[in-house]
Amino acid sequence: MGKKFRIAIVEDCTILREGLRSLLGMSDFEIVGEEEDGFGAISCVENYQPDLVLLDLSMPKMNGLSAIKDIKRVSPKTKILTLTVHEEDEYILEAFRSGADGYCLKDTNHDELISGIKTVLSGKPYFSPGVSEKVLEGYLEGKKKLKPKSSWETITAREREILKLVGEGYKNKKIAELLCLSEKTVEKHRANIMEKLKVHNTAALTAFAIEKGLVNK
Repeated sequence: MGKKFRIAIVEDCTILREGLRSLLGMSDFEIVGEEEDGFGAISCVENYQPDLVLLDLSMPKMNGLSAIKDIKRVSPKTKILTLTVHEEDEYILEAFRSGADGYCLKDTNHDELISGIKTVLSGKPYFSPGVSEKVLEGYLEGKKKLKPKSSWETITAREREILKLVGEGYKNKKIAELLCLSEKTVEKHRANIMEKLKVHNTAALTAFAIEKGLVNK
């Protein structure tokens, strides 16, 4: 490839992260950082300005979807290739709307992953073979038909961050600290989430977060 591209790996599973580091090292990429959640990813990108971030979508504290916009904000030139188990339309479309440059499924093989990385680094979008062609064509051509939003689709990125942290067992005060918000703001967001989802307690919020894959259980 000539230039040795600099890559940051963001994955909460230690074994998988170590495997990716070894794999990419053998493929002549330079690993400049490894993180296990979205907060770490943003800090890493801000400090090292990597050419590409290999980003898991399901992580503790701040997930990948929530981190994508902030990564692009602190380093617009950094490419983002998501690495995920999620094949659902909503995840694929939201990842690209947020600013992802490629979408790779975790059941991909070595050659496909390297191909995905090189494709994204060349400035072209990459999609795993397992991703629905119809979904991608609809997104890229701007022809995806609008349909009424579900309650889940009305939840904002900030609300999803809070919902995830609630599902992980964090109290309002700690959530406020993690997201650099006031406790009152967190309480307001939490009330808005409950109203949108028509749920009335923490247990129901947690169950919904798990159902949507925000929390690994």
